[in-house]
Amino acid sequence: MFINHLYLKNYRNYNELELSFDQQINIFQGNNAQGKTNILEALYMLSLTKSHRTSKEKELVQWDQSFSVIKGSISTRRGKLNVEIQLSSKGKKAKINHLEQRKLSDYIGIFNVVMFAPEDLTLVKGNPQYRRRFLDIEIGQVSPTYIYHLSQYHKIVKQRNNLLKDFTQEKKNKIDLLEIWDSQLIKHGSKIIYKRIHFLKQLEKWAKQIHYGITNEKEDLSIRYLTSISSNFLPEEETEIIELFKEKIKKTREQEFYRGTTLIGPHRDDITFYINKNHVASFASQGQQRTTALSLKLAEIELIHEEVGEYPILLLDDVLSELDHIRQTQLIQTIEDKVQTLITTTSTDGIDIQTLNRSSIYHVDNGIVTSQK
Repeated sequence: MFINHLYLKNYRNYNELELSFDQQINIFQGNNAQGKTNILEALYMLSLTKSHRTSKEKELVQWDQSFSVIKGSISTRRGKLNVEIQLSSKGKKAKINHLEQRKLSDYIGIFNVVMFAPEDLTLVKGNPQYRRRFLDIEIGQVSPTYIYHLSQYHKIVKQRNNLLKDFTQEKKNKIDLLEIWDSQLIKHGSKIIYKRIHFLKQLEKWAKQIHYGITNEKEDLSIRYLTSISSNFLPEEETEIIELFKEKIKKTREQEFYRGTTLIGPHRDDITFYINKNHVASFASQGQQRTTALSLKLAEIELIHEEVGEYPILLLDDVLSELDHIRQTQLIQTIEDKVQTLITTTSTDGIDIQTLNRSSIYHVDNGIVTSQK
């Protein structure tokens, strides 16, 4: 899987841009705030229909324009495809071969990307919300039904929270309505939890192997899913998850009345990482935390290949400079000759000379992209 051609119109600082890509490594070099990351963001947007940097899509459209367009020519095992995202005040449109897709879930997964940015280096010790987002994005790429259940679940949580806030003294009269929302919460939430548990098992299989190699067979990485529906054990069957969910909701009913919000469900869950059975966020060094993040990203590449039969496109946003030589070498060796890669950097000085020799290099200056090689 690779992208042949990208076209941007009124996107961020690009009035109009057309680029063709090498099927191996493409390096975009330039000073900060010149538009390097905007190119990677556009590809991320073209794949997942959302930005990795902002939830405000109006920021993606040039300030003096009313619309923005991202187009790409993609080669997959299904053949060549033309994909397109249009942004305007009327909303977002996604097209495959010029045909508008009725639902975004019908579009996502057409081609896959893995983004590795500096903020990913804090994945293991950052906010739980960030780890949940990591899960949702990666599972959504390989499972369109997951996107549907996630969308429904968030709507239900919002409605249920509104009801809980309004209960006060009238709660007894509204209990029937709450139980209706409970059943929907359990229905969609259980499917999300089930998918996350099994996805993390697959991810751990690859991450463990990769991490073991990076650390010269000294460190064993493990991943644990922490679910709010059970603190004792991790259920594996969907029927078990449903029963635990029902039981936990009953136990927290009064607390939810008091706090006016939904306290149970996948929106409250988290992931933890362990190296040699020690909690990474609490006890690991910064180098070990970065190795864990790198192992996860490299594992994503292999997992997507396992699920869809093709390697995704890898987007490295100013991350090579954050990795030491050993981790950088491991990254390059993993992607070599099998993953189309786009790299942004302020300088190529720290990049391995062999990598440079087989890369297409572009210079980016204030929204102007010129080929250097």
